[in-house]
Amino acid sequence: MGNLLNKLDAPTPRKWKRIGNAILATGMLVVGGGLLAFDNISEIFGDHVLKIVIGVFFILTVAGKFITELFTEEKPQ
Repeated sequence: MGNLLNKLDAPTPRKWKRIGNAILATGMLVVGGGLLAFDNISEIFGDHVLKIVIGVFFILTVAGKFITELFTEEKPQ
């Protein structure tokens, strides 16, 4: 667990920051679009299914952004 916390303090490489930001932007577009068009889309999928899909996308978006922060640059040995 200590090693995981040390990785959070280490600088994240630019490549992984961009990937994390892309995950965050894409996920928030899907979640935001789902919330804005909830009434129209719920007629097709149903309220319960749509709430689950929006919730799963939100959780995956936040988790994806958080996980990309754990990547650090490899140091040559």
